[in-house]
Amino acid sequence: MPLRDAPTEITGTGNIRAESIRTDPDPTAKLAVTRLTLTRFRCYEGARLNADTRPVVLTGPNGAGKTNLLEAVSFLSPGRGLRRARLADVERIGSPEGAGWAVAARVETPFGPVDIGTGRDPSADGSSERRLVRIDGHPVRGQIALAEHVALTWLTPQMDRLFIEGAGGRRRFLDRLVFGFDPAHAGRLSRYEHALRERGRLLRDGRGDDAWLSALEDEMATSGVAVAAARRDMVARLQQACEQALGPFPRADLAVTGTVEDWLDEQPALAAEDSLRRRLAEGRRFDSHGSGAGEGGGGTVGPHRSDLSVRHRTKNMPAEVCSTGEQKTPLIPLILANARLMAAERGQPPLILLDEVAAHLDGERRTALFGEILDLGAQAWLTGTDSAVFAELGNAANFFSVEDAHVNPA
Repeated sequence: MPLRDAPTEITGTGNIRAESIRTDPDPTAKLAVTRLTLTRFRCYEGARLNADTRPVVLTGPNGAGKTNLLEAVSFLSPGRGLRRARLADVERIGSPEGAGWAVAARVETPFGPVDIGTGRDPSADGSSERRLVRIDGHPVRGQIALAEHVALTWLTPQMDRLFIEGAGGRRRFLDRLVFGFDPAHAGRLSRYEHALRERGRLLRDGRGDDAWLSALEDEMATSGVAVAAARRDMVARLQQACEQALGPFPRADLAVTGTVEDWLDEQPALAAEDSLRRRLAEGRRFDSHGSGAGEGGGGTVGPHRSDLSVRHRTKNMPAEVCSTGEQKTPLIPLILANARLMAAERGQPPLILLDEVAAHLDGERRTALFGEILDLGAQAWLTGTDSAVFAELGNAANFFSVEDAHVNPA
């Protein structure tokens, strides 16, 4: 029978279990979602999926609700999910006014099982973007607590255009990789972006005095250099992980480009902070109008202007000028390199969400992808319209069929 018996609110155990707070991780335990429950989420009025720690394969026709399940899993980490959707847009069309949506999951971790619940605040008005989070039944403040339990990485068809669209998407892609290793990166980035917006607003309105602007620029300098340094470190380690890759996927050369990153190549972080602070003060007049407002409205220099550069090594060409097919293939080894790096440094790979990826690979690359996932011991969630594409996974995966927002074991 279709799985339609989801609860109508975010729930948890109500008590913190001893295993969820112990400090001695089990090195053999996997990070895996073993129960996923949706309520009024996208096309689902209610659904529940139970799995073990093996990869999860979701097959069914286009529009059946497969990607919605991956999006639900992506909300187990901080942020706006793999579609970057407004919270109000996630709620199922036709839901009662103020009902809200919810995602609840049992997550196996090296520290024991954790019950996570999240959703849009049902008491908020229709324009609210407030997200509630519960860990083991207890409300927590802020989404950053999710990063303490779940690390996620994903690849979707929309990301095929990552190299030919604006730098903002590439920065977000890189920042999400950083979050997996350093959850505090989210706070530094948030402080920087808030100061960036406030400085831009004050300059445009002509209302900021020197002391006020200097305080914002000081925050931008300290947080901004820390953000840039974290991105540089992430790319350097990711490059090393890419060098260790074997198999048919192309090698890529990675770099973070930008003025602040150039400073960090030449001087210590404190000196880079002074340089950014000085440039911001000198640029107030230019940043107050026209193109000088920059992205976010706060300045023409800073990590909000940085970019992730990816170069196809074999062709010795930037990814953005490669063919459409060649632009897709570097993303897969980047995702796998990140998973290998996390497994090496944190003792476990992240959850990997791959939406309609396998069907676009030739047999050799598809076999390499599946082999890497299994060798890592990662729980990957994979979608596709043709179950035959995943046949070689055999008993190594959980298989589910999805049709008309109903989920059943395949």
